[in-house]
Amino acid sequence: MVAFLRAPWIGRLALLALCAAYIQGGLNKLLDWPGAVAEAVHFGLPLPAVVATATIVTELVGSALVISGRLRWLGALALAGFTLVATFVANRFWALPPGHERFMTANAFFEHLGLIGGFLYVARHDLLGRATTS
Repeated sequence: MVAFLRAPWIGRLALLALCAAYIQGGLNKLLDWPGAVAEAVHFGLPLPAVVATATIVTELVGSALVISGRLRWLGALALAGFTLVATFVANRFWALPPGHERFMTANAFFEHLGLIGGFLYVARHDLLGRATTS
């Protein structure tokens, strides 16, 4: 099992899986610009076109950095910060009445906290790995 987990392709696959939702989201927003702007409007965000642009860039560039290994720590921190903000904007379960929607939104909230933890771990691992080899 250890040899399997040490295989380089496992690490790349894990990073791709961690970034999959951001790649999909960034590409969907890029291909449906009016929808991306409408999403920012839906959440009441200021300057919706700017927010949509920043979201696309963060999701796609951050994912590319994480997967490629070039400035991986920076991409991971950018995606962690983005996810933290987006989670508090889009998954406000505490503001919903009890019921199925609140339950599902709470699940999404805590799943996003897990993604933030994963990205922080990737950034930490990347930075500590550099510190020990420098």
